[in-house]
Amino acid sequence: MSRAGQLRDRLTDGGYAAGWRAVRVLPEPVARAAFAAGGALAARRGGRGVQQLRANLDVVTAGRLEDDALAELTRRAMQSYARYWMEAFRLPSMRTERLVAASHMPGQEHFEQALAQGRGVVFALPHSGNWDTAGVWLVDFLGGPFLTVAERLRPESLFRRFVAFREGLGMRVVPLTGGERPSSTMLKEWLSAGGTTCLLVDRDLSGAGIPVTFFGRRTTMPGGPALLAAQTGAALLPAVCQFDGDGWRFVVHPPVPVDGPGRLRDRVTAAMQQVADAFATTIAEQPEDWHVLGRIWPEVGPGDRAGAR
Repeated sequence: MSRAGQLRDRLTDGGYAAGWRAVRVLPEPVARAAFAAGGALAARRGGRGVQQLRANLDVVTAGRLEDDALAELTRRAMQSYARYWMEAFRLPSMRTERLVAASHMPGQEHFEQALAQGRGVVFALPHSGNWDTAGVWLVDFLGGPFLTVAERLRPESLFRRFVAFREGLGMRVVPLTGGERPSSTMLKEWLSAGGTTCLLVDRDLSGAGIPVTFFGRRTTMPGGPALLAAQTGAALLPAVCQFDGDGWRFVVHPPVPVDGPGRLRDRVTAAMQQVADAFATTIAEQPEDWHVLGRIWPEVGPGDRAGAR
């Protein structure tokens, strides 16, 4: 790596480290106000990520919003995204009792039923609300860790920092790539033993995912959650995290079937379509909490409106 690249990596890691330290010592009302203002400022500046978020939200709302209303929704979405980061920086110093008391899980009975049957559970989630807070709730409910997969970040020191952050919250984290053992193998072993895993799947970073229709447009999603459920007998539960006032809501949908006759690939494809449908139903109810600043649909780029095909 070049000297400039090394300097950039050190600055990136140092910036996150400073954020974790500084935001924790701020009074919470001050931190909330500062991050909300920062989210609103980012929305006004309208960088490429904000423009892509605006286009994504235009698809979610089926192009029904006028420009001013879409801009307002984008502002709220950026403030919601800023709240996620504010809470992420503060989570290690927040009391678990407070987080659990301010969280609720509509559809919790689907999760409890799978646990009562002795089955593993695969939660498939989109990038919505605060999934780290949901993780704290889940660790408390299970009385132990669940397993999740972390995408490798640059620099490596930042990746290790995020792994340490989530493991400090009680999660068990394995790298998506570059680990001592393949992450898929570890996930299968964990689920076969009745464990629980949480996987974010609304962005297909590999480009080799399962074709689905999401908010009426074709895209792809990783097929891992459905494949793992089919291979291990685990329950596949779509779940969407949302903010709920000063608290948090984790909406759990009924289990998606992955067994039955037919080819495994066909069953995985059908299951991931049902996951996409479940995501769309709940995201549409509170779209500002869906934090995706990258391209989801190939034909929807930064600044596009939903009417343009």
